Amino acid sequence: MSVATIADLYSSTTMDFGPAPESDAPARAWLAKHDGSFRHYIGGEWVEPSEGVRFDSIDPSTGQSLGKVAQGSAADIDAAVKAARAAYPAWAALSGHTRARHLYALARTVQKHSRFLAVLDTLDNGKTIRETRDIDVPLVARHFYHHAGWAQLRDAEFPGYTPVGVVGQIIPWNFPLLMMAWKIAPALAAGNTVVLKPAEFTSLSAIAFAELAHDAGLPPGVLNIVTGDGSTGKALVDHPGVDKIAFTGSTEVGRQIRRATAGSGKRLSLELGGKSPFIVFDDADLDSVVEGVVDAIWFNQGQVCCAGSRLLVHEGIANTLTDKLRARMEKLRAGPPLDKSMDLGAIVAPSQLERIQSLVQQGVADGATMWQPSWACPTDGYFYPPTLFTGVSPSATIAQVEIFGPVLVSMTFRTPAEAVALANNTPYGLAASVWTESINLALDIAPKVKAGVVWVNSSNLFDAAVGFGGYRESGFGREGGREGMYEYLHAPAIPMAESRAAATPSRAPAPARGASAGSAPPGIDRTPKLFIGGKQTRPDGGGSRRIESASGALVGEVAEGNRKDIRNAVEAAHAAAGWPRLSGHARAQVLYYIAENLAARASELAERIASMTGGDGAREVDASLSRLFTYAAWADKYDGAVHDPSIRGVALAMHEPMGVIGIAAPDDSPLLGLISLVAPAIAMGNTVVAIPSERASLAATDLYSVVETSDVPDGVVNIVTGPKDALALVLAEHDDVSAVWYHGSAAGGAAVERASASNMKRTMVESSPLDWFHARAEGPVFLREATQVKNIWIPYGE
Repeated sequence: MSVATIADLYSSTTMDFGPAPESDAPARAWLAKHDGSFRHYIGGEWVEPSEGVRFDSIDPSTGQSLGKVAQGSAADIDAAVKAARAAYPAWAALSGHTRARHLYALARTVQKHSRFLAVLDTLDNGKTIRETRDIDVPLVARHFYHHAGWAQLRDAEFPGYTPVGVVGQIIPWNFPLLMMAWKIAPALAAGNTVVLKPAEFTSLSAIAFAELAHDAGLPPGVLNIVTGDGSTGKALVDHPGVDKIAFTGSTEVGRQIRRATAGSGKRLSLELGGKSPFIVFDDADLDSVVEGVVDAIWFNQGQVCCAGSRLLVHEGIANTLTDKLRARMEKLRAGPPLDKSMDLGAIVAPSQLERIQSLVQQGVADGATMWQPSWACPTDGYFYPPTLFTGVSPSATIAQVEIFGPVLVSMTFRTPAEAVALANNTPYGLAASVWTESINLALDIAPKVKAGVVWVNSSNLFDAAVGFGGYRESGFGREGGREGMYEYLHAPAIPMAESRAAATPSRAPAPARGASAGSAPPGIDRTPKLFIGGKQTRPDGGGSRRIESASGALVGEVAEGNRKDIRNAVEAAHAAAGWPRLSGHARAQVLYYIAENLAARASELAERIASMTGGDGAREVDASLSRLFTYAAWADKYDGAVHDPSIRGVALAMHEPMGVIGIAAPDDSPLLGLISLVAPAIAMGNTVVAIPSERASLAATDLYSVVETSDVPDGVVNIVTGPKDALALVLAEHDDVSAVWYHGSAAGGAAVERASASNMKRTMVESSPLDWFHARAEGPVFLREATQVKNIWIPYGE
């Protein structure tokens, strides 16, 4: 099942540039035309930086300046956002076919200027011309072609969906042109307008593309380019006129963006760092493995977020593979990137080179064995040789920290289970490679590795039809394919609940606790406990809280949960590890059984809901039963897809559960709202820690006996009553919680989003009261929130 190299896989789109080295004359002529000074592109015009500040764009292979790039200020960002906002209504109102023709024109423009764009990207970034001409530029055209199709089909394939609005996009320096296409193409196809900030090290290809887009007739203001450093990006993130931020870059900056946008209502997608495992089993074709390693870690000098930087090898073949790798490394060539015989180009900037050198020194200091080839790198420019570490501890700095350079660390394993444990032994989860001649073993390991992309007997494959993105601290959201389009579209809104304020009766004084009429003895007190790990447990703090009727009368009391109770519930949810491994059919049977047992207590529950809310309890119970049936129906029908990328192979897009989901349920419709959130989560194989409505918690505690008698495995559903905002914040801060769904106050939602940056968990926050009886309050929108897409690439052919 061996495959060839990246360039071979993309061979249908490669271009013959003739003998080496490639001429840089067209790009140099373009630089000369600008007389070494570049401007922003705002509203279809070339605009001088408002503060007159510029900085050098450096050729990494020589250390020489290519020209002066404008430093964007807050005023420049404001002008660009206003231009995008002004252009948005007309662009969004265009027919899908008209937008498709614009994207098609962009694709053709890229192809017509492919030589120029490839050389310019190489000059600006330092990567080899073989990579820019054979991979990057063809994929740029591919993205615009693919998304021209989505523009044409948007209304048919996403009925009722609408564009997000003005999108702020921030891209990194490792794939300047390709990352731009990944961001711009789906945003424009969906009907949004864009303000894009390229990386400060590599802004030239974005400026060149803006010129080409302008000449191709893209309407003014639809695409705006503002160059600058991190302060420019911060101004874009903070601007109130931006509806969504799409960011690719480091995890630390991603955390800052998550915190900065908390409570703002901005949509957010983050593609962050990685420390991807490259897993080699003892039956793998080692010659193919060696070429796969070259593509995994020395492609683009290792400056790839999904680089296979951790080599995990079965111990029986480790020495043999190490010898083969060293022999191959001796034959790699590093040098002028416009020379088509070079395998490695230059590191993008001195600061990045210094970081690589520092981490390599740290690896040596920690006791790992470093090996580099005998040849020397050029002394002009910023070059670093391919480097291999062996004898690396899994906890070593170089095994845990993203180096973002041509440095490979090697470790060994004995069993498949140990390989998976090592693969998952980082906070990241972007990509992985699995190498074996056994398709059964490959497809057994791939779902167990916590990564958004898994390549079988291959590495670093990308296509516009296949979503790309990570788990955990590698971010959330997907780029490419159908799943990438959802990132730039709003789902049809759930209507707001009708206000019941006018119908709220005056509050009567609450009776004294234990008081009774006449000579009748006091009732036997029953204060429901918490529900954790399949058992009713007393709260850690020993407290309780009153639940009152709409008139203020005491209905009952519930346990007052605290931080320790939440921790116990999360631990119990993790212990229910068998739940996601059940078939969809098996999970559906449990949901049907919950509905069956809930129906048996319908009148009791309806009466309880009516006593707390003053609403129609019977209607709410009936709607809750229907919702359980809906998600039982979906449990074995929310399928993935088989993508058809433009290389030899397929990509299996699998819907995987998020893990442990924390749910803070709405106050309105206390039973229906809770079930509308818990049911899709567990239907998709997640486990749940739920915080029910504060003022009507008894609707949730009445579910304890239903869950206990419905074959729900212990720990799948955990319910902790108490102060919603305080408990939700604990869930958002907990690193073993994968997602938080919060329905409550705007302040509480902002706190949850801010705290979620700890491990980059996904959030779904809503501060408006929703009509949970509406048909839009159920279905695939919630199932998408309950799952993450894993794309498993399976190349085929000899």
